Amino acid sequence: MTVATHRIRLDTRGRGQIIDLTPQLRDALAKSGLKSGVCVVHVPGSTGAITAMEFEPGLVEDLTKALERLAPADAHYAHNTHDDNGYAHIRASLLGPSVSIPVVDGALSLGTWQQIVFLDFDTRPRQREIIVQFVGE
Repeated sequence: MTVATHRIRLDTRGRGQIIDLTPQLRDALAKSGLKSGVCVVHVPGSTGAITAMEFEPGLVEDLTKALERLAPADAHYAHNTHDDNGYAHIRASLLGPSVSIPVVDGALSLGTWQQIVFLDFDTRPRQREIIVQFVGE
């Protein structure tokens, strides 16, 4: 069994920025040589999230608006007594920090219109590290 770890470093703007990770994931998979197994994509931290979606402008806008309705940036959050990013924590918690994707025949098992994205909800620009781990053979 092979375990290969890859790191993706990002400079982000925050405030709900959504970044397509799929090209970097495909490159990392090719470098790993894995033909069968699983890919785990994870963001350490509590104000970022990883999910799968169709990464196109209309859906990016729709998801952004939906998250604003669920956890408005201007609402009162108890967390904001010492920080201004309570909504960022709520949004990240709703989506979660990681996804797992099966690897079949040396490819990520994604749908035709499906990409893996990182969402940065924090209130300021950040340097982020995404951990990608492949397990299999």
